[in-house]
Amino acid sequence: MKWLNKLERKFGKYSIYNLTLIIIACYIIGYILAITYPEFLYLIMLDPAKVMEGQIYRLFTWVLIPPSNPSIFVVIMLMFYYYIGTNLERTWGAFKYNLYIFSGILFTNIGIMGIYITMLLLGNAGSYHSTGFGASTYYLSMSMFLAFAALYPDMQILLYFIIPVKIKWLAYFDIAYLIFVFLVSGFMHDYTSMIMIVMSLLNFILFYFGTKNLYHMSPKSMKRRKKYKREVRHIQVQTKHKCTVCGQTEEDNPSLEFRYCSKCNGNYEYCQNHLFTHEHKK
Repeated sequence: MKWLNKLERKFGKYSIYNLTLIIIACYIIGYILAITYPEFLYLIMLDPAKVMEGQIYRLFTWVLIPPSNPSIFVVIMLMFYYYIGTNLERTWGAFKYNLYIFSGILFTNIGIMGIYITMLLLGNAGSYHSTGFGASTYYLSMSMFLAFAALYPDMQILLYFIIPVKIKWLAYFDIAYLIFVFLVSGFMHDYTSMIMIVMSLLNFILFYFGTKNLYHMSPKSMKRRKKYKREVRHIQVQTKHKCTVCGQTEEDNPSLEFRYCSKCNGNYEYCQNHLFTHEHKK
């Protein structure tokens, strides 16, 4: 995806770093609302009819609807999604990760609004069925998991902290589940869920084929490589050549040559212009 690299060079400075923390914060807010004021979720869900009436904020507020019902496993789920999100950002970089998340939200909005407007134009909007909480972050989170599984298929995790299983098998199971839900939703005319599934998988497919050859290392290897680069960069900064007289470095003038003076008492380095003209340090 050369166009993706061009976008990153142009707009990368606007990337949101640690976006996963913001996503997790939205999940937490959603869970608090679901427990304390569940009726409020109906006011912020992605209802295309309400959006057409002017409630544009619903195109954004539905991301507060959590991916699952409140339970004792919520903390474990949030930790897992935080692990997935931070490693995706570390692997792709902040810009590509931002684009993946926001394009998933955009595709969902386009899909749900598009099908409603189409049915409205056909005079069949009355048959549009919304599950209410169908437009939640569940499928967005699922696309995050599938992207992670595609990058690290052989990574092993402990299911329920007991059963060791490679993450690719969980991904296969989730894809089979999504296909099943899609078929059942079509039978029940639940177009919201169908569009959510299609758009989340579309987001995943586009990025998978666009970045599948980008990285094939484990998150630990990525972390070690980033640490190594920081250490090498630090060493390079420390070993920078600098003239004792004029203060120029090889970054200021790459054509300059630097030498240590054997007659000076100490490690004094000079550029080629001052190597033979400087006053010796005694």
